[in-house]
Amino acid sequence: MNPSHYLTLLRIFISPIFPILYLEREWFGIPLTWLPYIFLLLLAICECSDVLDGMLARKRNEVTDLGKVLDPMADSITHISLFLTFTQGFVALPLLLVLVFLYRDFFVSTLRTLCALRGVALAARFSGKMKAILQALVAFTIITLMIPYTLGIISLELFQQISFIAVAISAVYTAISVVDYVYANWTYIKKAF
Repeated sequence: MNPSHYLTLLRIFISPIFPILYLEREWFGIPLTWLPYIFLLLLAICECSDVLDGMLARKRNEVTDLGKVLDPMADSITHISLFLTFTQGFVALPLLLVLVFLYRDFFVSTLRTLCALRGVALAARFSGKMKAILQALVAFTIITLMIPYTLGIISLELFQQISFIAVAISAVYTAISVVDYVYANWTYIKKAF
């Protein structure tokens, strides 16, 4: 374990806070108008720690196999936890769109693991990094839009429409990224199987 690993684990431990606060907000006595600010803070911590752990690992020459596995896993856990949370309550994202994120990450992780077991290492792709960045931007967009919604400035319908469109665009790119991943690594995948 090194400092960058602890930053990665921080994201994993923060992730369950999103559904707990969102679904049990009233039990905790949190006003609805406070929720977006709390979520923005938590998501900012997660995304900043994502940037910092990579920079720290490279600067200290502590890039490890554990870090290569934990980092994308922490990204997935953070984003999927948040988007699954938003399938409930007033955000009401369609579950089918969120399942695109879940199944893409499950498929790529399984493929990488199976290939690794056969001695073939599949490299990460730029499209995978862009997928994570796009998902983070969409998450920030939805949470930021919660502010005018909770203040009564925009309607629930408009809030839900914009959230749906943002997540749909991200889901389409996520699907494209898995095709790119398989296509780019097809030679290595064939060797493994």
